Amino acid sequence: MSAVENRPAHKADPAPSAGAADAFPRRWKALAVLSLVQFVIVIDNTVVNVALPSIRDDLGTSQAGLAWVVNGYLLAAGGLLLLGGRVADMVGRKRLFVIGTTIFALASLTSGLAWNSGTLIVSRFAQGLGEALASPAALSLIVLMFTDSKERAKALGIWGGLAGMGATVGVLLSGVLVDLAGWRWVFLINLPIAAVALLLAARDVRDAPVTTSRQRLDVWGGLFITAGLVAVVNGFLQAAEHPWGSPRVWVSLAGGLVLVLLFAAVESRVQDPMMPLRFFTERTRITANVATVFLTSAMAAMFFIVTLYVQQVLGYSPLQSGLAYLPFCAAFVPGMILSTQLVTKAGAKNAIIVGFLVSAAGMLLLARIDADGSFWGQLVPATVVLSFGLAIGLPALQNAALHRLSGADAGLGSGVQTAVQQLGSSLGLAVLTTLAVMHSRDVAGSGQVTGQAMVDGYRFAFVTAAVVLAAGAVLVAVVMRSVRQPQRTADEPVSPGSPAPADSRS
Repeated sequence: MSAVENRPAHKADPAPSAGAADAFPRRWKALAVLSLVQFVIVIDNTVVNVALPSIRDDLGTSQAGLAWVVNGYLLAAGGLLLLGGRVADMVGRKRLFVIGTTIFALASLTSGLAWNSGTLIVSRFAQGLGEALASPAALSLIVLMFTDSKERAKALGIWGGLAGMGATVGVLLSGVLVDLAGWRWVFLINLPIAAVALLLAARDVRDAPVTTSRQRLDVWGGLFITAGLVAVVNGFLQAAEHPWGSPRVWVSLAGGLVLVLLFAAVESRVQDPMMPLRFFTERTRITANVATVFLTSAMAAMFFIVTLYVQQVLGYSPLQSGLAYLPFCAAFVPGMILSTQLVTKAGAKNAIIVGFLVSAAGMLLLARIDADGSFWGQLVPATVVLSFGLAIGLPALQNAALHRLSGADAGLGSGVQTAVQQLGSSLGLAVLTTLAVMHSRDVAGSGQVTGQAMVDGYRFAFVTAAVVLAAGAVLVAVVMRSVRQPQRTADEPVSPGSPAPADSRS
């Protein structure tokens, strides 16, 4: 899956075991540090949503300003993740992880202390920049420190599972913090966690040497792909608030597509491209990245619509809305454990298919909700099944998305994976929530959209999400390749920059 550091063991290092000759002795402690930062970053993607009314009342923020509090973060992160991954390969993953985490922490401080809307919006852009630097660097560090395929599958399972759970914890935590401590603590709580992570990273995280011969960044390629991704993400965000025929939507989407095509043209001609064409030659990796869009779009829409349902239809408070996700969190842990076992024993492809199909079943169960609502009879069974499926599918997808990456491209592959997660989330919110609103209006006709009409729209969106997940399972089953090769042993070192042998059950 990736190249590893070709470094002889120091005398203090334990004797290498088969399949783990180059493994870093403190790799599991390093995983804890890297996962902790990613957990906090993912929480920050969702934690601010429940705090928006309090921010509006305290800072006098307009509705447009509130949209930028959310979208500024998403635009910066979604647009710069791919660039951040490539820069990590050039300057060092650990170095960029530290820089990104520091930026994220400082931006969290200014967000928590914001004295007006402008300060908060700029701080949210800076938080997105911090994620774009730290996330792909952290993921590539995990790939390079865990050289044994079974250990890597377990590590990526933990990473992917905690990242998925972070989205849920963000909803839960936001309600608790806003009700009990105030909206500023939604951001300030990041500071002690980031400080601990930075202190531990200096001791427990090891980077592979920078192996790429690249001396300069592909400037035009970086500009085109960054601007293109920003435009595409902005188009999806605008589509969540405006009709698809609005110039705000189609101009942004069309402009983004043109920029991405210009990026592809540049990459095919420059001597040292930002994204080498060899990246697109591995079918397993590309299929996994495409399938990630299917899963994250359904997942993001689910969180948004369920939160609307419990607050606007069932009348839950922010605290109650957060606590409603506790069963979801509880079901995530066994799903993570099963995902690791499936990847190592049955292969990532089979684990992804199982995860998608179980998640689709959970979406269909969610489509049983009604205006009266039953927490234990409707929400709990559906969210438990859905959580279990997502916990199986997400880690397996990340394992496949990083398949056969060389050490020189580990950051790039990680950046692509995190970027498609952001794009999938934006796409899901734009498309599925729009479908829900349009269906509710169709049901209501010329009358007012009542609670039952709203629920009908939500149910239609959940059924659509189930179809999307089922289609993702079919895509993986038909297109993704199952590669079965023997694992590397201690007698078969992998030199930096060369492709690693395929995972024996990818």
